[in-house]
Amino acid sequence: MAKRKGNARCIPKDPDAIFLPYQTKWIVDQSILKLMEKARQIGLSWSTAYALVERTSMAGARNDQWVSSRDDLQARLLIEDCKMWAGILSLAAQDLGEVVIDERDKSTAYVLQFANGKRIHSMSSNPDAQAGKRGGRALDEFALHKDPRKLWSIAYPGITWGGNLEVISTHRGSHNFFNELIREVREKDNPKGISLHRVTLQDALDQGFLFKLQQMLPAGAPQQAMDEAAYFDFVRSGCADEESFQQEYMCNPADDDSAFLEYGLIAAAEYSAGEDWTRIGNGRLFVGIDIGRKKDLTVLWVLEELGDKLYTRHVECLQNMTKGEQQKVLWPWIARADRTCIDATGLGIAWADDAQDAFGTYRVEAVVFTPRVKEELAYPLRGAFEDRTMAIPYDPKIRSDLRAVTKQTTGAGNIRFTAERTLDGHSDRFWALALAKHAASQPVPPVEFWSNGIAHGSGAEGFM
Repeated sequence: MAKRKGNARCIPKDPDAIFLPYQTKWIVDQSILKLMEKARQIGLSWSTAYALVERTSMAGARNDQWVSSRDDLQARLLIEDCKMWAGILSLAAQDLGEVVIDERDKSTAYVLQFANGKRIHSMSSNPDAQAGKRGGRALDEFALHKDPRKLWSIAYPGITWGGNLEVISTHRGSHNFFNELIREVREKDNPKGISLHRVTLQDALDQGFLFKLQQMLPAGAPQQAMDEAAYFDFVRSGCADEESFQQEYMCNPADDDSAFLEYGLIAAAEYSAGEDWTRIGNGRLFVGIDIGRKKDLTVLWVLEELGDKLYTRHVECLQNMTKGEQQKVLWPWIARADRTCIDATGLGIAWADDAQDAFGTYRVEAVVFTPRVKEELAYPLRGAFEDRTMAIPYDPKIRSDLRAVTKQTTGAGNIRFTAERTLDGHSDRFWALALAKHAASQPVPPVEFWSNGIAHGSGAEGFM
């Protein structure tokens, strides 16, 4: 994007118009199948809500609309946007609240009904809730759903008797079904006949997005003093890392071939927005602690075992604190847990010794990170993601740490796990989670390995 002098703004050709050009183009596109790959927070869900209201409320409308959002919170926000547009357009609309739409599995939707009897149903992400429903489909934040392919396969037949299927999303990795659909359009002659739209942050700014944003923000907001170039840099610097910025704002999917954990695996394990993931039940607790001091973080990760699944209950990152200050945070969790695995590499040796002295060698396992040990920790963690037996918070920094770990094979055929160091650590959250997973999966004997003909790790002493 070209730098502008001073505080010059990109003012839309029609500043009073409600919609920017990319929003208008999306609204007026009546294609049976249409797909939008977009930057975050540029008003596409908002303009989609307008299109839903317009087509559902018109005289002679034949179809209800079924909207699938990432979670219950987003489903409610979508119906609130629809109600707002109904009010602006002076349309008679009745908010029916949360309605059971399938008695078998008690699926519900937030429903807005118009004077012509047609309805907009806004649901959370359960793909099965789409089954057997006729009418138009809008799949919002499609790539963030736990199984986008299944969602498409169930939603698509619903438009057989009329209606459109529209997909709106940011990317979630190169292996995601969302990216497969886009590659079909661009590289395989578009066999499904999808109308593809693409709006990056730069595209939105070039079409007047910042001007519109500034009209909505309070006078003292820092964005008021920015031009487009400054706002672009502002957004970029606030992202967890460059990969996140490229994916979230520039429509460039993260490379799943280079990362140890694919985005799809991470997304499937994340709690829904608004879910109270910190509430501890009656399950056993397991703790992983990755030790840092100045450059790296000390990360505490707490898992609760309920049935065959491990639920994250607490994550805490400590930095620039003395050993004594950090122990005041960590020790109560060790005392509460059934078992703890703690990083005993370098600086961590003294921490592990003190923890074992305080709580015993059975309850605290000291883990020395070596290439072989990292392999023994990393693969079971990925297995838990693949088996859907892990639940983690929906947090950009956690996602960035999990994504940062890559697996490399040396010339000698050995496996090495690496991660790029950032201002926010060195994949410390990944290894804390891996340690917690190991604490849960190996409550009595730790994994043993051999080096130079000598057995390392025996009894409760861990990877020493």
